[in-house]
Amino acid sequence: QVQLVESGGGLVQAGGSLRLSCAASGRTFSYYNMGWFRQAPGKEREFVAAITWGGDSTYYAESVKGRFAISRDNAKNTVYLQMISLKPEDTAVYLCAGGRGWPISSGGSYDYWGQGTQVTVSS
Repeated sequence: QVQLVESGGGLVQAGGSLRLSCAASGRTFSYYNMGWFRQAPGKEREFVAAITWGGDSTYYAESVKGRFAISRDNAKNTVYLQMISLKPEDTAVYLCAGGRGWPISSGGSYDYWGQGTQVTVSS
């Protein structure tokens, strides 16, 4: 089992920045690809970003390319999502996930999920 706990969410004005963290405990963190997804009220969960287990490849949704950056520190069992130039449409609960499946952008490829952290961007 892998337990994932997100932090770093909050309220920010449009154009602002936030850095989300996801701390993992349990089985070997470095074994898993890690992803960030988000879910806004009344909408389906959507892929945001992912990073492979070794950190050598990253993937992004078109809507966040150039504004968000995913990274990981396997020594700290933590994955990060740096978000800049935030927009009101980025408002959602952001969830961290770990898994070994493919495609990496599919929620079905992940076995472990955190509870989420709320990000609210005001206009």
